[in-house]
Amino acid sequence: MSPRQSFLAIGLIVVASMLAVMLGLLVGAKPISIETAVRVLLAPDGKIESILVWTLRLPRSLTAVAGGAGLAVSGYVLQTLTRNPLADPGITGVTSGAVAPIVCCFVFVPWLSAGYYPFIGLAGGLAAASVTFWVSRGGQGRPLQLALGGVSISLFLGAITTYVLLLTGPQSASLLFWLAGGFQGRTWSHLLYMLPWTIAGVAGALALRRVIGMFMLSDHAAAGMGLQLGLWKPLILVLAVIPVAGVAPVAGPVAFVGLAAPHIARLLKPQGTGWEIGLSAAIGALIVTIADVIARSVAIPRELPVGIITALLGGPVFIYLIQRGQLNLAGETR
Repeated sequence: MSPRQSFLAIGLIVVASMLAVMLGLLVGAKPISIETAVRVLLAPDGKIESILVWTLRLPRSLTAVAGGAGLAVSGYVLQTLTRNPLADPGITGVTSGAVAPIVCCFVFVPWLSAGYYPFIGLAGGLAAASVTFWVSRGGQGRPLQLALGGVSISLFLGAITTYVLLLTGPQSASLLFWLAGGFQGRTWSHLLYMLPWTIAGVAGALALRRVIGMFMLSDHAAAGMGLQLGLWKPLILVLAVIPVAGVAPVAGPVAFVGLAAPHIARLLKPQGTGWEIGLSAAIGALIVTIADVIARSVAIPRELPVGIITALLGGPVFIYLIQRGQLNLAGETR
């Protein structure tokens, strides 16, 4: 696609995401008509419909938008950094690395402010990703090596998380729902808590798009173009983990968004790394927003965790990549 077509595609996806946000205002245990939703959006009156829209549903949907965009960009950067089409925050162990220490802090250090959780998640995600990359020869091994290394790390950290959950007693139910991934009960404060991390990840990726694009080449070619691999590889890895560190404390682990969204963006074949990043962010936001609407509407009055819906949507994508043959970073089969 030309830059103009890429811009139009991003615009259309953003519009679709806003329509999904609008749909999210209407569905729930107490449905709201379109007319009522528009009225209370334009003129809040403090009645029950206004409270539902402004206090419960709108911040929740916008949090889903921000979370999906951040996870998608994280997956794109990880795939590009490792030149591996199967890399994403879940498969590389980044998500488990962020979640496990947060759960441990919640249980064993309950007095610790939640404001520290993103930094704890950042440290844990970086540690887990570093081990996964070491197992897969710096991320340069075969896709299967990266997948197996990440799954092994995730299983190990998942076992620790499960053991900690067994010690929590009555708190385990809420933690289990959070660990399934979801946006139930998320408010404006949660959105403001997550937004700086998501913006930092997306804006940082766009600002460093030329450096990220060089990682599509071999290490020798990138070094030949003047890229200092010893400096930029760790920095780009930190950039990839930053959105996960912000999303995980709010929404828990939301699966497969970071895997599917970048591949869908590349299949559209935009010209340039910046457009690929923008499309990935827009597609990730749309996927998670739609998944959130489905999660709150298919089992009324109960809700399903968003992570279950994204896993159901992303699982077939993962199977497709394995069965048909891996996709390269140009979005073509090989």
